[in-house]
Amino acid sequence: MKRLRFQYHMSLSFDMPVQEHHFTLKCLPQSDDRQAVESLTYDVYPNYFISRSKDSFGNDSIYGYCKEEHQRFLIDVRGMIQVESAPAVSMADGSRADIYKYQTEHTRPGAALREYHAALLQASGEGTLRRAEYLMHRLHRDMAYEQGVTTVATTAEEAMRLRKGVCQDYAHVLLSLCRMEKIPCRYVVGMMLGEGLSHAWVEVCDAGAWAALDPTNDCIIDDGYIKISCGRDYKDCLLNQGIFTGSSGRATQKQEISVFVEEIV
Repeated sequence: MKRLRFQYHMSLSFDMPVQEHHFTLKCLPQSDDRQAVESLTYDVYPNYFISRSKDSFGNDSIYGYCKEEHQRFLIDVRGMIQVESAPAVSMADGSRADIYKYQTEHTRPGAALREYHAALLQASGEGTLRRAEYLMHRLHRDMAYEQGVTTVATTAEEAMRLRKGVCQDYAHVLLSLCRMEKIPCRYVVGMMLGEGLSHAWVEVCDAGAWAALDPTNDCIIDDGYIKISCGRDYKDCLLNQGIFTGSSGRATQKQEISVFVEEIV
């Protein structure tokens, strides 16, 4: 078990004043069978109106609204959390696993994924978790980590054609492969030791529990990972989502994110 101190910071800058800004933030870790939140504080600016509740996937979410004009939007989340090395967590509601069997817009396979999956059908891998691990190992071997070749809009099929991508792409491809075999699996966003940004991995439902696999690093997750949110794909786990109006035209935004995680001995 590790005791981890973490900080998540996001800033948005707009090229002109904006107003009527409605936003949803999913950047709050919460306790489960694997991690226990000791302390958690957050600051949002501007904070004209803020509320907090859970979304339909059980993610702790901040909902807010700012009517006044502003050109900067900031959130800082800080806290302490104890994380167990065991990668699996029990399911609070087993029936919900079924919603994670189905492909989404970002995981739906095309010719490249179907061809890749067909080559793996005869390979070994007894049991759900063993099979998912095998798919992870092969994906890690056959795909190269490279920044700048994909975007947040890149689908699993497009990433497979490239055989390149970042953690989001690895997670989407593994989700697609598992769902082709009717294995319930979900997309996870979190933080980890040694990373300066948020990270994405996959949870697979096996024997009434969610087991977590990191295809980017080809491993079962350990106590160096902090889970923030989960869903069917990255769109269910957007750390920041919102709408606003520009005061004198169409405003554009620039986003900067930094993550810091350290072990407290």
